[in-house]
Amino acid sequence: MAGQTQHSSKTKLLIAALNVIRAKGYAATTVDDICHAAAVTKGSFFHHFKSKDDLALSAAAFWGDMTEGFFASAPYHQPLDPLERLLGYVDFRAEILRGELSDYTCLLGTLVQETYATHPDIRAACDKGMSDHIAILTRDIEAAKRLYAPNAPWSAESVGFFIQSVLQGAFIFAKAKQGPDVVRESLAHLRRYLELIFGQSENHEARKTP
Repeated sequence: MAGQTQHSSKTKLLIAALNVIRAKGYAATTVDDICHAAAVTKGSFFHHFKSKDDLALSAAAFWGDMTEGFFASAPYHQPLDPLERLLGYVDFRAEILRGELSDYTCLLGTLVQETYATHPDIRAACDKGMSDHIAILTRDIEAAKRLYAPNAPWSAESVGFFIQSVLQGAFIFAKAKQGPDVVRESLAHLRRYLELIFGQSENHEARKTP
């Protein structure tokens, strides 16, 4: 039972870190903020983590595991056509823009913007988490490239980074504008761009014509 309680308090702290850091930013977040959000004592915090930086590293890994499972079970994986899966991913990212800003913005993007020059370990953890997600996405991009654009001069990986660049940039504007509309519009443009580079823009327009 004691082991279960410890595990529960650690998980509560990690979940609190995801929410508080995305809402307040890393520099403005304190250990007290995280303990309050997790409803645990400061003693419990330091039982599990040496410092706020130590928590950030664990939170980045926790975020990676959590989001990997979340996206792995998403319905966009169902189509056999890799391009449909890729476009489905973009549509899915638009569908999950719900709740508060901190509910749909990216922990890793938030962390790395503040820590890239001062916390190399956290920067590296963010790089790994974002690159791992891109690597999974790149599999469908590469498969779609073989089918629809085998002679295109761009690499599948570069398109994966571009997709995430659109998302991360749109999240910044969502914070500035205090809402998800700019993210939805950016994703709609991204979808049209992907259809264009895979030579599907004319087919898409034809499908829309009765």
